[in-house]
Amino acid sequence: MTESYPFLSRLERFQSVPSTNDIVRGWMAAGLAEVCLAVTDEQTAGRGRSGRTWVAPQGAALPLSLGFRPTYLAPDRMWRLAAVVALAMADAAEAVAGLAVGKLRLKWPNDIVAEGSRGPLKVAGVLGETDGVGTDDPRAIIGLGINADWPRDRFPAELADTMTSLREISGGRPIDVDELLDAFLLRLEPRVLGLREGKFDVSGWHDRQVTTGRMVRIELPGGASETVLAVGVDGASGALLVEDEVAPGVEREVLFGEVVRVRLASVGEAEGAAPEGGVTN
Repeated sequence: MTESYPFLSRLERFQSVPSTNDIVRGWMAAGLAEVCLAVTDEQTAGRGRSGRTWVAPQGAALPLSLGFRPTYLAPDRMWRLAAVVALAMADAAEAVAGLAVGKLRLKWPNDIVAEGSRGPLKVAGVLGETDGVGTDDPRAIIGLGINADWPRDRFPAELADTMTSLREISGGRPIDVDELLDAFLLRLEPRVLGLREGKFDVSGWHDRQVTTGRMVRIELPGGASETVLAVGVDGASGALLVEDEVAPGVEREVLFGEVVRVRLASVGEAEGAAPEGGVTN
């Protein structure tokens, strides 16, 4: 497949591995050039943000990790790698699942979601890990796991109300993960080449944000949280833009590393319930 996608230096498919991120990290440490890609049918020790685990039945999802050596990105632009991976997958998933353009949205910073009757449901998660940022050998590993051909009756009971899959969104349409992978790579290549040339699809990233114009609950390190109005995202810093509680109408940035999780606020919170812990950034 690397012949079909010359921007890939290596592509390896596995049946089952603990973590594709760990495989790619090893390749990068050994000096492999970008862009390398590990894909698996099953991941037994996948991880998400803040140490959360990510596990899906074999064949029901598409777990993968990509390795980059982004000497062409300043340290404060590294976030764009995860963003282009998420955008490329959203485009590919809509095409393969027969969904309308814009059906899949991004929940800052990089989750892919679809609107449900009670709010956004998670379809995919993206995890970015970096080494050597600020040196002459920066490395970034971007892991992504998307719920593809996963029927609702096999969802974990504890997650059934917060997740969905391409199969469910499309009304039961079978999802071929190989077709999804090909569609993703076809759309990822021009986005990666664009980053190397200093280009990033800011408008596309803005347009897919599900949080814009909605109240969100921001969970902070230490257990405190705040509920604020999200007004957009910043295409330069990658920050979530929220309305300042003390000075209405004034925007402030919430940077990726400052939070544990962002979710849409419940009705009570959106109507002005006091934030848990009463702490703000």
